[in-house]
This record gives sequence, C-alpha cells and structure tokens, in this order.
Amino acid sequence: MLVVKNLVTTYGPVTALKNISLHVGEGEIVCLIGANGAGKSSLMLSIMGLVKPRAGEILFERQPIQGKDPPEIVARGISLVPEGRQIFYPLTVEENLELGAYQRFKKEPKESIFHDLEQVYQLFPRLKERRRQLAGTLSGGEQQMLAIGRAFMAKPKLLMLDEPSLGLAPRLVDTILSAIKVLNKEGLTILLVEQNARKALSLAHRGYVLETGKIILQGRAEDLLADEDVRRAYLGKDYRKFTD
Repeated sequence: MLVVKNLVTTYGPVTALKNISLHVGEGEIVCLIGANGAGKSSLMLSIMGLVKPRAGEILFERQPIQGKDPPEIVARGISLVPEGRQIFYPLTVEENLELGAYQRFKKEPKESIFHDLEQVYQLFPRLKERRRQLAGTLSGGEQQMLAIGRAFMAKPKLLMLDEPSLGLAPRLVDTILSAIKVLNKEGLTILLVEQNARKALSLAHRGYVLETGKIILQGRAEDLLADEDVRRAYLGKDYRKFTD
C-alpha cells in the first residue's frame, strides 16, 4: 500500500532522514521505534506532504505522492494523528469530528458521514457523552481519542499515528492502543510511531528501528521484541519481566 524509497528530508543544514526505505502492506500495523530525534516524526510529516523531501520517492497504492499538498494526500486516503493532538480547542467535540470529514461533505451523502460519526462514538463512548463539550476542556486522554476520531472521519485507507500515548496514564494508553487494534481488525492499515516500544511491538505485525535518520533494523514485531539490542536500547532495564 505504502512504499518509501531512498527518502531524504532536510531542515536547512540538518539531514533528518537519510535514504529511508520502508513499506506498509494493506491490513498491517507497522510501528516505528527509536529515540527522540531519530526521524520518526519527520518521516510521517514527509509522507503527509507537510515537509517536502529533498530526494526519494513515496508511493501510495502504486501512485507517487511526494510533492503533493496535504489536502490531496488526505483525499487519496492517508490521515495523520499528529504528535500533540492539535485539536481545535474552541470547537465542540462533534465540530472537531465533522471537520475531519470536511472533504467528504462535498461529494458524499451526509448519511454516510453521520454513519462514520456513530462509529467513532462506538469506538470512544466518552466522546459521545461529551459531544457538545468544548474540545479544550477535555482531559488529555479524551483529546487523544478526539484526534484519532477526527482522522478516522476522513475515511482513510492508511492511518498514521505519531506518539498517541504520549503523556497519558497507563490505563488510557491501553484504551488508545486497544482502539487502534480494533480499527486494524476492521480493515484499516496503521503506521504507528510510539514511545512505548514494548506495547507498540506487541500490537504490530512488523517494525522498523530508526537511529539518527537511518533504519538500522527491521523485521517481524515478535523478532524485534526478542532482539537483545532492541531490548536493551528501547525496552528498559525491566524488559525481562514482560518478555520471559
């Protein structure tokens, strides 16, 4: 579904991505793990057209999308849940969700959009309870649910999530990751950047490890979980109690 070939992205004199190549197959959950500054967010922003790569190729459903503007990339079927959520605080929960479908209102019957709105409410019942509430008054976990729901309302084929568990309590992290698993079971392809490497790899089918703008390791998620270097670098000193 998504193929990235030899991607180079720079910020002035700094090279954030150094000939990155990866792929995401239809129906997969693929995770990206790595330290802060490894290039994970830069990769997602480059795919989304929010940062223009200097070189390389990005194919979505075999069609090139590098150089396209974000609205066109959304229209083709890619949505991003950005780091930090970036919801519209002065608007209500429901208004935020409807904004996620803004392109669809021009070409689809409203019934189809409202059907997907109900799907979001089924996935996150708390959002339905707070649908008339201003988004800025939600808790951090509720805002993350809203950010995911808003991206879903664009009706993507590929959903990219950048650090969805950042700053959340463990109970809410499990809620968010469980929702991602449900969306994938319903047919949505997922590209996931997640600070909690153990949970991300437990959820994913495959993974890539980034370090200073390069992919240094890739493979099945279960193999990466068992890799001693990955375990030492990203799973912390207590990794054995989760894996042995």
